[in-house]
Amino acid sequence: MPFEGTTAIVTGGASGIGLAITEALAEQGCSVAVLDLQQEALDEQVARLRDLGRDVHGHVCDVTDRPGVEATVERVREEQGVPLILVNNAGRPLFRPFLGITLEEWQGVLDVNLTGTFHLCQVVLPGMVDAGWGRVVNISSSSTHGGQPYLSGYVAAKSAVVGLTKSLALEHGPDGITVNTIPPGFIDTPMLQADAARGRLGPGGVDDAIARTPVRRIGRPEDIAHVCVFLCQDESSYITGQVIGVNGGRNT
Repeated sequence: MPFEGTTAIVTGGASGIGLAITEALAEQGCSVAVLDLQQEALDEQVARLRDLGRDVHGHVCDVTDRPGVEATVERVREEQGVPLILVNNAGRPLFRPFLGITLEEWQGVLDVNLTGTFHLCQVVLPGMVDAGWGRVVNISSSSTHGGQPYLSGYVAAKSAVVGLTKSLALEHGPDGITVNTIPPGFIDTPMLQADAARGRLGPGGVDDAIARTPVRRIGRPEDIAHVCVFLCQDESSYITGQVIGVNGGRNT
């Protein structure tokens, strides 16, 4: 299945890592459906990419809303074709001491990071099964390797995404569908910059994190996007159920 004309869905695709993945897939010739909650950012990025000649369509969508997800995916099918590439990138952090997390907060972070991925996979996979070809890439987190203080809900949800990825790979490999996960390392995104401004990266901040990264630089959203494109290629059909770390050597 070539990229040219293939329909892709990227959740959380209007900023950060999701935007870089949107751009990379669109550059390959995909018709990309960008799902995001932020209307203003969505409109701005879709307009910019269309001015560059990219085939992108914006959809305001809350991944925790199952009827909304179903309606959005149906619109994508009607306007762009059956999506055969799915990138679950939408995520929500929760920085809180474990003993201070409320049940509502815990459920909220699971709903976005885990159940949102469940919704999109369950709604999109049938079209891939019918086509006999599909690519699912779930963006997890390098925090699943060793945990992270004050991020227990987020780490728990992203760790579950890794397990879901492996199970779906086994179940749908015979259908011509690969399912992999990329846990990004220390990536320069608006979310990371916000954490740095709040002092959540430790006393050394960004500079200290870079000094502890073997390649001695912060990651770029494009670093994740390049690997995502690689995993979506037809030539990558023998790679499934894998955790492909992109972290500059911070986790091996």
